[in-house]
Amino acid sequence: MIILTLPDGSERKYDSEILAKEAVQDISQGLYRQALGVVLNGKILGMNDTIKESGDFKVVKFEDKEGKEIFWHTSSHVLAAALEKLYPQTKFAIGPAIADGFYYDIDLDQKLTEEDLEKIEKEALEIARQGHDLEKIVISRAEALERFPQDQDPYKYELISDLAEDAEISLYKLGDFVDLCRGPHLENTKKIKAIKLLSVAGAYWRGDSKNKMLQRIYGISFEKQKQLEEYITLREEAEKRDHRKLGKELDLFSFHEEGPGFPFFHPNGMILRNTLLEWWRGILNENGYGEILTPIILNEALWHQSGHWDHYKENMYFTKIDDGDYAVKPMNCPGSVIVYRSNPHSYRDLPIRLAEYGLVHRHELSGALHGLFRVRAFTQDDAHVYCLRSQVKDEVFKMIDLADYLYSTFGFKYSIELSTRPENYMGGLDAWNLAEDSLKAALEEKGIPYDINEGDGAFYGPKIDFQLEDAIGRTWQCGTIQLDFQLPENFDLTYINEKGEKERPVMLHRALLGSVERFLGILIEHFAGKFPLWLAPVQLRVIPVSEKFLAYAEEVEGIFKNAGFRVDLDKRDEKLGKKIRDGQLQKIPYVFVVGEKEVEGKNISVRARDGVDLGAQEIDAFLEKIQKEVAEKAR
Repeated sequence: MIILTLPDGSERKYDSEILAKEAVQDISQGLYRQALGVVLNGKILGMNDTIKESGDFKVVKFEDKEGKEIFWHTSSHVLAAALEKLYPQTKFAIGPAIADGFYYDIDLDQKLTEEDLEKIEKEALEIARQGHDLEKIVISRAEALERFPQDQDPYKYELISDLAEDAEISLYKLGDFVDLCRGPHLENTKKIKAIKLLSVAGAYWRGDSKNKMLQRIYGISFEKQKQLEEYITLREEAEKRDHRKLGKELDLFSFHEEGPGFPFFHPNGMILRNTLLEWWRGILNENGYGEILTPIILNEALWHQSGHWDHYKENMYFTKIDDGDYAVKPMNCPGSVIVYRSNPHSYRDLPIRLAEYGLVHRHELSGALHGLFRVRAFTQDDAHVYCLRSQVKDEVFKMIDLADYLYSTFGFKYSIELSTRPENYMGGLDAWNLAEDSLKAALEEKGIPYDINEGDGAFYGPKIDFQLEDAIGRTWQCGTIQLDFQLPENFDLTYINEKGEKERPVMLHRALLGSVERFLGILIEHFAGKFPLWLAPVQLRVIPVSEKFLAYAEEVEGIFKNAGFRVDLDKRDEKLGKKIRDGQLQKIPYVFVVGEKEVEGKNISVRARDGVDLGAQEIDAFLEKIQKEVAEKAR
């Protein structure tokens, strides 16, 4: 008997195997009309897949993450079918769903243009409207190699060759187009009512620069045309907020060919960065963290001991010093470990909380670099907590509370994922299971809903990941809390327990800003460059109506500077209107205009950066107002 447990706790019982769509129809015909697939015991299934076991059962629609994955994966096949029809010589690589749509990598001699994308998009939409069923075909590895010969389908042939001899291989047929694919898919393409091809870019086969450069076509699709229109509006808003564009306009940072992937921070950017970090330093100090700083370069033997050599070497940079082999650190944890073990510890000392703003370097492919979001050198607000097993839950609680305080300060909503053991893991299964169970128990006792992100843990331990939602609804992976039994073992870390015996501490890794550079990029886009007053590089600007009022403007500037504000004086020989507009374009929170009336009244005329004229203000009263705005971290 198969027993399916629904999200509300109710059960459906079946005497034998059943198709997913039959189970959904059994629940509700109305639900079936909206459903795109199901999730059984965490595995996504298409409507025509067979349910062979009991377990937790959830029906998914387009608004669900799993529903979008099914929808966009099928859309990538529709795109491929259109490409095959328009460009029969195309050789196909892979076409997965991604977080925001889908892509297909193709090998085509003709370089595709924006005009070509419009033509392909039109053909793809026509194919979707024809209402093709997605037919699953199961064959052997030998049959698959014959179906996708090396001279005609080299990429599919390579993928099949990597599979085991006895592997069962599935193909999906959509009209005349047949693709190698695990699925799952929509029952029929008619649910796809709107398609937009967004761009075409270069991508190395299997992400390896030694392989051929392919063309990657990005797209997105929806159940309704209105959803696509809303997406396009959101995309246009996102382009206005692009941190690379605003970084240049606000003179925050730049990138140069002398250091590809390495950001150059300008004075305004450093004010933003330092203001953020000084505030966060104070918060960590209040929460019992001691700050350390460890070297950027450490010898190769350390990275063998930590496990990075076996699990992370391809992302690291290396150098030689005095004929010895060294590595530039990609992570801060081994340095923190050395600090911990430099002194003996008693159980009475634990927990020990060590924070570090550690600069790390990781080798990223040039095609993956993206402004501050993906760089080769970045600073982590790292912390490592060494504690007793009995203290793990409380320390995780404190870290979650700290994360909540951080993200709510900037107005971010967030969700949580628990990322579990990856394929390339270090250590024993018992320790991993204990670590995963410990994090689950902490989240459940805290009453925090979370999703499981299978196989995405760090190589040394599972982790809690925070997904931030910004002002326009986009999500960003940001902070992380990781539980680690492996490094204390590798480095023989100990403390003296109540019996006077040596015992292993547990190690918690925690970065809540994550990458400082990436967090700054997220902040720039979240606020569209209009930073809260306390963070703004230039908080106030004084503009004299003419040179005649310069002395009073300097007096006003001095009052606010002496009160601790970042204020500048616009003495340029430009028209007043242009100076005011420039202040708005530079997103300065408040501009003070001073002329004859202001001199006579010993006050200021204030304009907010959104263009609102706040009129004449008493200096002391306005100073008190903005001091409160800064103290409260008002947004």
